[in-house]
Order: sequence, then structure tokens, then C-alpha cells
Amino acid sequence: MEKFDYDLFVIGAGSGGVRACRVASSLGARVAVAEERYFGGTCVNVGCVPKKLFSYAAHYKDDIEDAQGFGWVDSQRSFDWSVLQANKNKEISRLKEIYKAILKDYNVTIFQTRARVQGPNAILVEGKVVTARYILLAVGGWPWIPEFEGSHNAITSNEVFHMESLPDSLAIVGGGYIAVEFATILNRLGCNTTLIYRRELLLRGFDNEVRQFITNEIQRDVTLKLETDVCKIVREDKELSLFLDKGPNISCDSVLYATGRRPLTGELGLENVAVECSVNGAIRVDSNFMTDEPSIYAIGDVIDRVALTPVALAEGQTVANYLFSKEKSCLRYVNIPSTVFSLPNLGTVGYTEEEALEKNINIDIYVTTTKPLKHSLTGRKERAMLKLIVDRSNDRVIGLHMVGDDAGELVQGFAVAMNCGATKSDFDKTIGIHPTMAEEFVTMLAKREGI
Repeated sequence: MEKFDYDLFVIGAGSGGVRACRVASSLGARVAVAEERYFGGTCVNVGCVPKKLFSYAAHYKDDIEDAQGFGWVDSQRSFDWSVLQANKNKEISRLKEIYKAILKDYNVTIFQTRARVQGPNAILVEGKVVTARYILLAVGGWPWIPEFEGSHNAITSNEVFHMESLPDSLAIVGGGYIAVEFATILNRLGCNTTLIYRRELLLRGFDNEVRQFITNEIQRDVTLKLETDVCKIVREDKELSLFLDKGPNISCDSVLYATGRRPLTGELGLENVAVECSVNGAIRVDSNFMTDEPSIYAIGDVIDRVALTPVALAEGQTVANYLFSKEKSCLRYVNIPSTVFSLPNLGTVGYTEEEALEKNINIDIYVTTTKPLKHSLTGRKERAMLKLIVDRSNDRVIGLHMVGDDAGELVQGFAVAMNCGATKSDFDKTIGIHPTMAEEFVTMLAKREGI
């Protein structure tokens, strides 16, 4: 039998890679991992975790203002960006050490440097070649800025997490969840924010009715320039001028481009093996995450399927089990809940209305918009939206969407019910908790007409 230095060599110590290491090691495999940048990957360092901390900070502005309606008349309103950054950095450092400790606890050999694939079972690391029965690529993705005149003046979401000071004015280009989140967060923290997007509605890929609702809600606070694109950026002293294809040009202190991310497959050594990539650089894998090279597997953002941390974790665990245990099940990308941590939040699971209709499913739609009880005293005009999509043939709830406070917390629980096959009748038979926003999901009786 051919001998290898390791049973599994993982390139990338983000969420998915670390999970694969831990599970594989627990199953008796000899495991090594290489990480050139930071443990925990995008999520811990420049993604989910710091973004959620910033989102909490942004919510306090609304909470402080809303407190006056409940008798808190002496609320302090000053905000110190440096305090938020310092505390955030401390927490991120703590989490990175936890990731490293997990690897050590499972006896995973750690290489804190770049690794390159040299062959089907060979990896170049620290100037030497090591061998592994299997190689797992979990290198993630990186923000991408299109090239045009002055594009070098723009920053990405990575740099936002390390800004020394908050700019007085900021233009954000993009309409996906990263752009929408930062537009609403930084606006609340005191930055005069303009969001520029080339389409009619924000958040392409989400339910259109929900997109319309949240676009209208966001424009109460953030200046939106929709169906507009940037032609060039010119620096004039300390100010940036954005030349737009429609409407007047704008000036601001900083420009954030949130127009997508691309897999980090460059200079990974893939030319040395039979690994195939798509046009955008994503690694092509089969249902078991195996590439065209039978000894090499890939998971997470680098395969460009569902770019969510919990999905990468599930993929890492699935691969480890597939390779080193008798469990050979495939991961099902069904009813994956997700949240946009904007203000207001958007939570979703299952089909959008458009997806259901494209699949020729006969559906019933239940929608309600409501003013949260909290704002009966605050005077804030914010509203919430809840939507259910039901398969008419079997009464199963196949789509659930919400815009409003803590949407992610609510949708997570309903995702469990949907994975258990919950029907609209099950929802109707469930007694709601009153008064809460969640009860709206079990009290919607009127179908929307016209489906």
C-alpha cells in the first residue's frame, strides 16, 4: 500500500476547512492544514461575525431614539467608532485562537503559510513537498472590484472592518446583501450613505415582493440611486467624485464596492492536476465534492454553490465522513435559511414565489404587512412584512420570508418545521405567542388573489 505523510491535507483554515479537519481526525485520519492568512476564514475575520457586531452597534442608534417613547428621556447619543473597532478586534482575536486551539486539540498539524498543489497527492508547503492520500481545497473567496477608470480608489468590505475612522460620507456600489447591510449599518453609525445599484430593486435572487418592500423601507434612511452605474471615480484632494451614467454626479469621502466575490483559486497550483474551474474560477465538483482529480476535493465559497458559513461547515463534515467513515450521504441543499443583517433584517427559507412558479408548482400566497407594536409608542414609520408560499397540492409550506426585527432568529425555527414537512394547516393549528411578530406566521388566513 502506498504510504503518505497525511491521510488528509486541507488548504484553508476557515469554517469549512476546520470542520473537515476536526471530523476527519476524530475518525482516525492523520490530518494537516495550511493557512496563509487568518484562522476562521472570512466569517470570523471579515464577514459574518464582525458584520453582526457592527449590526448590533447600528441598532443601538434606533434603540436610543425609540427609548424616548418609553420614558427614557436622558439617553446618551454619542458614538465612538474607535471603541467599536477595538472591542471588535479583541473578540476576533479571541475567536481565531479558538479555531487554532480546536485544530491542536484534534492533533492536526498546522502550517501557517501558503500551500500549493504540486500533484494529485502532493502539496508544496514551507519549501518542501508533503504527500496526502486526499487533498481538500477550502480556500474561500475574495471581494472583487471591476476594472474601470478610477476603480483603484474604491475599497472592499474587507477594508471596512479596519477603517481607522468613519468617513463623513460614503458611496456604496452594489445591491446584494453585503452592500445593503453596510449601507444601513454605516448610515446608522453616522455616515451619510448613498447606495448605487444598476437594477430596479435591491437584493437580486430574493423574492421580488420582499425585494420591493425592503427597498422601500431602506430608502427611508439611505439615499438610493437605482438603475444607475458608476462610469469613473476621480480623486480631488481628499474627496472622491463619482461620475454616474444617470443623474447628477456625487462626491463623497470614500467608495465601497460590494459587487461580488470570486473564488481564491489563483496561484493554487491547479495547473498541476486535473481540477477544472468554471469561468469565474470556481472549482467544479460532483455531489460528493470530488473534483475531476479523484484524490482532490473542494468545499465552501471556492466551489461557488451556496456561500454561507453553515453550508461550508456542513460540506466539510460531509466530505470528512465520506472519506473516513461508512457514511456516504450527499448534502441536500434544501430549505437553507439565510438572513440579510440589514436594518431592517430580512430572513428567508425555501422557495421564492418566482422559483415556485418557474417549477410549475401551484401555489397559494399569504402576505401581511404590519406595524410592530413597539413603534406604537416610538412614532417610527418602520413596518414589517411576512410571507408564506404554500404548495396547493399537499398544503406544505415551501417558502417563508420576513422583513423585520430579528428576522433571522424567527426564520431559523420555522426552517426546522419546514424540513419536517409542516403544512399550512399545521401553522394554522399552532397557537401563537401574543403579542409577538412571530405569531403573524400562524394567524395568516387570507390568500392573496391572482395566483
